[in-house]
Amino acid sequence: MPSFAPVRSVVKALDLLAEINRSGIATVGELHRRLNLPKPTIVRLLETLIEAGYVARDDRMRGYQVTSAVGRLSAGFHGAPLVIEAARPWATALTRQIKWPCSVCLLDCDAVVVRFSTILDSPVSPFHATLGHRLPLGGRALGRAYLLFCPDEERAILRAAMAASSIAENRAMTDAECEALMIQARRRGFAERDPDVEPRNSATIAVPLMLGERVLATFGVTFFRSVITTPDDKARIIRPLMKAKARIEDQIREMSRSLGPAFQDEK
Repeated sequence: MPSFAPVRSVVKALDLLAEINRSGIATVGELHRRLNLPKPTIVRLLETLIEAGYVARDDRMRGYQVTSAVGRLSAGFHGAPLVIEAARPWATALTRQIKWPCSVCLLDCDAVVVRFSTILDSPVSPFHATLGHRLPLGGRALGRAYLLFCPDEERAILRAAMAASSIAENRAMTDAECEALMIQARRRGFAERDPDVEPRNSATIAVPLMLGERVLATFGVTFFRSVITTPDDKARIIRPLMKAKARIEDQIREMSRSLGPAFQDEK
């Protein structure tokens, strides 16, 4: 529960700004009909937003429109927070369905970093905590899901970083092994952890979260090897994982469209 009641005028101002942004240009009358706010309130809020630099009055079009200053509101909302926001509800729902914990990871040079985890929602997690852990690209499923699905040019850069890495499992992966794993992963749609990598009592199946041809993050499920032993057992993880992946990517596309061409070009 919040400590204080919300400041209604702030909520109204943000709703007003969002509506003008959606409309392109809007009159006081149009905003009144869409938001069901009194016209005097709308005028006061518009004057405040104009003073702050977020809205401008267009006398020729007889309406109001947002200014370029609204870009400041999304300056910190780049790929990382967008992916986490899109993935959070679907990852949580997946863990509730299959019980095993999920993780969402972002690239960090020669590894990926766990940025979101549902360990706290899982009654059977192999780990107590993983947030902030770096997982190498060479042997971990969540790292491989990035390496094996990213565009060729990006993979060449990552392979060079792996060759110079201080992590043994990165240096151990040969070009031939990388190529074979890539073919297998793209055929199946997912990557798996190297069975020789510790801890050997658990395993992970991971998929890329993509926007167009770019991998934005990786998303995976971790489980005990002793419990998931047959192809049917794995299928009961893979099928819902793939469905969650599709839902997350739909959400990413929708969110990226709402942020406009600049964000999409960045990706």
